[in-house]
Amino acid sequence: MTTLQGIPVFGGIAFGTISYFARNRSRVLRTHVEDVDAEIARFTAAKTTAIGQLQQLYEKACKDVGEAHAMIFEVHQMMLDDKDFADSVAYIITSQQVNAEFAVAAAGDNFAGMFAEMDDEYMKERAADVRDISARVVAILGGTQSTMAFDTPVVLAADDLAPSETVTLDKDKILSFITIGGSTNSHTAILARMMNIPAVVALGDALHEGLDGQDCIVDGFCGHVYVNPDSATIELMQEKAAEDAEKKCLLAQLKGKENIALSGQKIDVFANIGSVADAAAALANDAGGIGLFRSEFLYLQTDRYPTEEEQFVAYKAVAQTMAGKKVIIRTLDIGADKQIGYFDLPHEENPAMGFRAIRICLARPDIFKTHLRAIYRSSAFGNIAIMYPMITSVEEVRDIKKITAEVLAELDAEGIPYAKDVEIGIMIETPAAVLISDLLAKEVDFFSVGTNDLTQYTLALDRQNASLERFYNPRHPAILRMIRLAAENAHKEGKWIGICGELAADLSLTETFLEMGIDELSVSPPYILPLREKIRKTH
Repeated sequence: MTTLQGIPVFGGIAFGTISYFARNRSRVLRTHVEDVDAEIARFTAAKTTAIGQLQQLYEKACKDVGEAHAMIFEVHQMMLDDKDFADSVAYIITSQQVNAEFAVAAAGDNFAGMFAEMDDEYMKERAADVRDISARVVAILGGTQSTMAFDTPVVLAADDLAPSETVTLDKDKILSFITIGGSTNSHTAILARMMNIPAVVALGDALHEGLDGQDCIVDGFCGHVYVNPDSATIELMQEKAAEDAEKKCLLAQLKGKENIALSGQKIDVFANIGSVADAAAALANDAGGIGLFRSEFLYLQTDRYPTEEEQFVAYKAVAQTMAGKKVIIRTLDIGADKQIGYFDLPHEENPAMGFRAIRICLARPDIFKTHLRAIYRSSAFGNIAIMYPMITSVEEVRDIKKITAEVLAELDAEGIPYAKDVEIGIMIETPAAVLISDLLAKEVDFFSVGTNDLTQYTLALDRQNASLERFYNPRHPAILRMIRLAAENAHKEGKWIGICGELAADLSLTETFLEMGIDELSVSPPYILPLREKIRKTH
């Protein structure tokens, strides 16, 4: 048995035979031509055909995965119809008197190379798009378009899969797909998640054409591919597949249904996520939306401040993946237990009580404005809401509004689109916020209770201190009274309130939260289905 390790893109267990897809990548020959006008005409005709094919792919993708995820094929049409690209192809044909196939391939390589060398991750991704569209035109010119058709279900293996190839797959014949390259944030990965195809990418050179025809097991949860698995691995994976099947059966019963208790009370169940890839798990568990998107992951995974574009790409990806479902982005929450070297924060004896979260943002408006610009730009691509952590006063909320107004004025001046109805909320995680929640409710659209911090600040203990674990009690009556008070004050002003701390997943408190009138519970994706089931059985 050989075990390959890659990056999981969509969870699931697949047992099958590897079918390695080798593209028809015959070398594009350079030939001399006398009639350059005829070659340019050939290119123009092939480009028109390609645009027509991409339109068909767009229409198919709209039906299969939704309009938001089909947009990549509109982008490909625009890229193919780009004047600079067409001019480059025509120039190569004319100046070098070469055939259209060679000119398109050369122009594609040039443009892809420029994108690949850019620092911005989003722009780097465009290199794959350019290669995809240029390969399509070359194939049309040469009459060599590759097709993927299988008589029996297979585990599809390839060096990588372009979005256009992924969306044309016959889902009934694909058990899983595994690729040498790829990334969790690529268009292909997003489409794969939406199509519910278990997938593992970035397996590297360990995946090769020599594995064609070999039996394998794909574990889309942890990114393992077991080639010619032994009996012990088969048994283990069968158990894991059975657990997954049981979970999917429960999901099938609940999917699309509202979370209504036996009393008739409704409540939303959302997901807490910490990265773009986590949105797939939220969808797989039928989350009603994202109740907490921890934006600080972008800052924690790099040694420099993430650019506006990098942040925008991440937020946009989640907004589009959730396809209209609400995505609540919590603004940068660092400090305390989340220290970042390049922020050069001062040493503090008690960082949990110190310079953190919204305090950093208000003290460093340049960082905050970049952050807000990216979030508001992403709001044009989905249902984005924003919430601010560690609020202790009305003045802080009003300061946030002033900075936000400056950011929106800049976006308006630059003609950059954003949603005009973005909901604004705050986290209730300090006793101060609870006690003035009647005043805060007049300033914002919603509350979200962060029970982890609310517990440590209310009980005066450091939740990172292991020696205090026996004193850490999130079910303490004081905590529950504070949640109740915040809920009452929110509802008096006609505002909604959710809970996004770990307490939201405590099934022993579900009935209590319903009785309080909590409008939304946001939990880690694996807890969504058990919570939804509990709600529907609660009086």
